[in-house]
Amino acid sequence: MSDARTTDLYELTMAMSYVREGMTGPATFSLFARDLPPERGFLVAAGLESVLDHLAGFRIGPDDIGAFAAALDRPTRDLVPLLGTAFRGEVRAVPEGSLVFAGEPLLEVTAPLPVAQLVETYVLNLVSHQTAVASKSARCVIAAAGHPLVDFSLRRTHGPAAGYEAARLGALVGFAGTSNVAAATSLGLPAVGTMAHSYIEAFGSEETAFRAFSRTHPGPVTYLVDTYDTEQGVRTAARVLKSLGLGPGSAIRLDSGDLGALAVTARAVLDAAGLPEVQIVASGGLDEVRVERLVRDGAPVDVYAVGTKVGVSADAPYLDSAYKMVAYDGRPVMKLSAKKATAPGAKQIFRRHGFADTIALKDEPAPAGTRPLLRPVMRDGARVGEAPPLREAQDRFAADLAELPPEARRIDGPVAPRPVESEELRNLSERVRHRIESEYLAPQSA
Repeated sequence: MSDARTTDLYELTMAMSYVREGMTGPATFSLFARDLPPERGFLVAAGLESVLDHLAGFRIGPDDIGAFAAALDRPTRDLVPLLGTAFRGEVRAVPEGSLVFAGEPLLEVTAPLPVAQLVETYVLNLVSHQTAVASKSARCVIAAAGHPLVDFSLRRTHGPAAGYEAARLGALVGFAGTSNVAAATSLGLPAVGTMAHSYIEAFGSEETAFRAFSRTHPGPVTYLVDTYDTEQGVRTAARVLKSLGLGPGSAIRLDSGDLGALAVTARAVLDAAGLPEVQIVASGGLDEVRVERLVRDGAPVDVYAVGTKVGVSADAPYLDSAYKMVAYDGRPVMKLSAKKATAPGAKQIFRRHGFADTIALKDEPAPAGTRPLLRPVMRDGARVGEAPPLREAQDRFAADLAELPPEARRIDGPVAPRPVESEELRNLSERVRHRIESEYLAPQSA
């Protein structure tokens, strides 16, 4: 199925009307999060690379026209004016891996009005989902305080594509590997994994299972030790590892129960067996809150495997994101709805050290000591330059995170920096508001 059809119906109905009315001038739409989700001190901008891939390939073909006609119960000829529509516009965006805050545009699209409208749903979906998951993953990195994290989320994400993105976004913010073989091989990430409880259950005993596994995988190995009795499982694993000389690089995995207490017991058993180099991997319903607690309590866990709660951003599974028109055919526009008002005009974000951000108009000069965040990334429907390697986004995230104020990094009760609007943006908002109120909201004469 063509991606052009992956849109909300009202995007299509509006685009048809725009074309009929000859309203094909350039429109600028701004994508931003109105507010941060609860317990978030920042967002990690993500999804841009997927957006650019989508826009570069966007085209309405004959099959799409037929599908649109069927959806609208209209004759095909009514949709023919949209045939061949492609994205030939411009995109300015905050690069992936950058930290952003409420109200700041993550990207702005400028294209003929019908096209800019038609791509809204897909673009919003990509940016909103990936930014939410990247931000959740980043909080896990903070909580782990230097301990390696690995992604185990594929089996419970909202579809395989979402699982792939979760693996990529985890890597973007510093995860050490993923269980997702497709993502690992495609993105050049370490593939990580152990065994399931079903493997243990298929053999007559844990020891038989561990030895069989090691014959196929000669090492290093990771044994899952909590199928029956965890402490006994650790003792069995230690005995097998010792007898096979598989200590260096090997590990045991704890997947249930009181992970902190079990990790203490497991560490004692392994050390007593002369296996201090064998690591402990913890998994099972972990998120940044549980990871932070285990780290704070000094649990002897070496690696944290996070899955379901991170891959679906369980506590904040969506962003209050919006894609709003801010200018059409040279005219700044805005929305006045209560609690959902928007600011007119194409924007720029100017950032000072410490995340003292100013949201300004696109053409304002950069104030002294600031740098602009929105960059041109697409012109005439083509990328500006080559797609950057993942390493660039990783380095950008690491640099931003190092600069983030401590109160915004907190896992419990973070306080996010709040950007301010420039004087020019405030003045334009007042002028546009006054124009709208005088033209459309003033009492009509009899």
